[in-house]
Amino acid sequence: MRLNTKEIMEVLPHRAPFLLIDRIDELEPGKRAVGCKAVTYNEPFFAGHFPQEPVMPGVLICEALAQTGAVALLSSEEYKGKLAFFGGINKARFRKKAVPGDVLRMEVELIKCKGPVGVAKATAYIDGELCTEAELTFVIQ
Repeated sequence: MRLNTKEIMEVLPHRAPFLLIDRIDELEPGKRAVGCKAVTYNEPFFAGHFPQEPVMPGVLICEALAQTGAVALLSSEEYKGKLAFFGGINKARFRKKAVPGDVLRMEVELIKCKGPVGVAKATAYIDGELCTEAELTFVIQ
């Protein structure tokens, strides 16, 4: 299943400038999602991070990963219409800078869910090379 930006906004409450995924290429509701984010020089955060050498902040890559995972989670019938909040970020590693012109491919797999709390394994790639990895904890409300 593939989702465009409009369809993503039917699942997530995020809007510009904080919607950090452009499309979902693969979706297994309640299990996993693969999304993309085209990093452009027009991103608002580049004005201050860093003007002389624009780099997408790692925490925003984690947010983009979380939004990708939230699409997977909130697309399941059980959680439609709910919100997913960060409960934690563990084992985050930043291996490659994301700069204007890059396309982040984000893969998120839900590995545990007990009641309203769950954990996901999240990875982001640029041109097939690992950029960021983390374990994301979420709380559903």
